[in-house]
Amino acid sequence: MAAVNAGIFKAYDIRGLYPSEINEDVARLAGRAFVAYLQAKRIAVSRDMRLSSPAVAAAFIDGAREQGADVVDYGMLGTDMMYFAVCRDGLDGGAQITASHNPGEYNGIKMVRAEAFPLSGDAGIKEMRDMIVGDAIPAPHGPRGALSSAEVLDDYVNLMLEFIDPSVVKPFNVVLDAGSGMAGLVAPPLFDRLPCRTTRLCFEIDGTFPNHEANPLIEENRADIVAEVKRQHADIGIAWDGDADRCFFIDGQGNFIAGDFVTALLAEAFLRKQPGSKIVYDVRASYAVKDTVEAFGGTSLMNRVGHAFFKQRMREENAVFGGEVTGHYYFRDYYFCDNGFIPALLLLELMSKRGQTLEELMRPLNERYFISGEINTRVASMEAIDGILDALATKYASGHVYRLDGVSVEYPTWHFNVRASNTEPLLRLNLEATTPAEMEARRDEVVGMIRGR
Repeated sequence: MAAVNAGIFKAYDIRGLYPSEINEDVARLAGRAFVAYLQAKRIAVSRDMRLSSPAVAAAFIDGAREQGADVVDYGMLGTDMMYFAVCRDGLDGGAQITASHNPGEYNGIKMVRAEAFPLSGDAGIKEMRDMIVGDAIPAPHGPRGALSSAEVLDDYVNLMLEFIDPSVVKPFNVVLDAGSGMAGLVAPPLFDRLPCRTTRLCFEIDGTFPNHEANPLIEENRADIVAEVKRQHADIGIAWDGDADRCFFIDGQGNFIAGDFVTALLAEAFLRKQPGSKIVYDVRASYAVKDTVEAFGGTSLMNRVGHAFFKQRMREENAVFGGEVTGHYYFRDYYFCDNGFIPALLLLELMSKRGQTLEELMRPLNERYFISGEINTRVASMEAIDGILDALATKYASGHVYRLDGVSVEYPTWHFNVRASNTEPLLRLNLEATTPAEMEARRDEVVGMIRGR
């Protein structure tokens, strides 16, 4: 076979174009390396709806069995359902064949060890890369592993509903967009057990993505749900990415709700139920998060970006909830994992308890916090990044400067974080101020520094 491209081994998964970068040969090697790294005896494998996923999953399963592990094939699942399968069934690890929100020509592999703790570029993925690229996978020990199958959907939906009191949920008008992805598997049996009136868009699972890509962070992919929410004057819109481990929210005016504002609302939802709890949030987030946590008597803990770092910190602190601005939301009572349906249920419950639409819930936040959104700048090289970060730290030395993840600077009326992409020469800016005018002025100022203007 051709040499494996080392670039497919990312910070949090293996991912690339099919079949030029990810294919059956690579997947078979990944299955072997995964079992070898974990010394696993029994693992889960599941897949998303991509046209290449059945073949990639079959090859990964073949490699894992060749290496000596028994494999439980769970068929087509969302990624967070794979976490559930690993934990429910006490397995040594699991792999989901998916490229998440990427277009249909991509595929990949997300992997966890026992108790759904993630593999990452710092622990697991780089070792697998070295084994595969270096042709150094250990020889199998023992006979070929067995293959079985199992189901999780009913148990998963039951667990989701345990996070709320379904009896308090009001009959809101809700527009749902599954993006032709794995939310089309879970959302129907879940929302059938709630009193909400639902309009269901793109619920037919289809790896050709006939309507739009399953990445709601891109504005054009939200056009259908935004139009329907506005047409109906709905109370809330909810959209999912391809593997359904993230959900995104639209208010009744068609406005997209930033992930840090969702984190603030979910923090309130938890602190109403469990006063005094710890909430983890990332360095990019609006002050809305820590201010909300303080107002409701909790403890806010800032953390560096990345699911492996979040899950580790939450375990260390026994935090009830953690949220990232990219729409990953983590839950102590869901194995400290991220999940794409618990946030939707919690927001519907919070709306019900407060007797407000999502637009009404958001109004106080929109009147107080003015955020730039993430602004990306491509730089000349990865080597240039450190120089730019150092220059920013020097320029804004009169503020509170810290280097938890990139450079963060805080002033009384504004703050920002600039951090590097994990995978390419990009710098990402998130900035917030207490007035729109200052936000725009400071945003332009910092962007100018980054871009050398």
